[in-house]
Amino acid sequence: MWREISRYGRKLVQYGLTHSHFGNISVRTGDGLIITRSGSMLDEIDENMVVHCLLEGEDCFDTIASSETIVHRRIYRQTSALAIIHVHSPYAVALSLLSKEDYLVPRDLESKYYLHRIPLVTGGIGSEELAVNLAAALSQHKAAIVRGHGTFAVGKILDEAYVNTCSVEHACKVHYLCTVPVSTVYTFF
Repeated sequence: MWREISRYGRKLVQYGLTHSHFGNISVRTGDGLIITRSGSMLDEIDENMVVHCLLEGEDCFDTIASSETIVHRRIYRQTSALAIIHVHSPYAVALSLLSKEDYLVPRDLESKYYLHRIPLVTGGIGSEELAVNLAAALSQHKAAIVRGHGTFAVGKILDEAYVNTCSVEHACKVHYLCTVPVSTVYTFF
């Protein structure tokens, strides 16, 4: 399983969805989850950079697992997700800081059709508040954006969680580009 996690970690960094040290990936197992270790470089994951943690309660591996393990556990317990990807994608983070709404409604037709709307939630990194808010949002949606922190996307397999991650960042990029004044856009070219 670590090879599959590694493959998606490389893709996330390669396509600019996050920086190497920003984010985590997990997959649900029968009695627990396999999750990237704290401080892992997503584009260099090997068998030593993932740990198996119990789904219920804490265990000895929690000290080396991602700081978001509590969040992943809650999502797995309260949703049908079997895979989770969390990244600090730039357009999603930017829009989460600019938006006053509780949801982002995509502007492009494909994103609107696929995602409908994207919840914006709050909570500190690895906090119980974040775990509760994300689990509630992800019980009804494919992905959510944590204000100032990035996206959490779920799926039945890692590929689905990856597609949902990409879809949210695409929707956020289009939304952002539609809201930036035209005169500002032209200064970039």
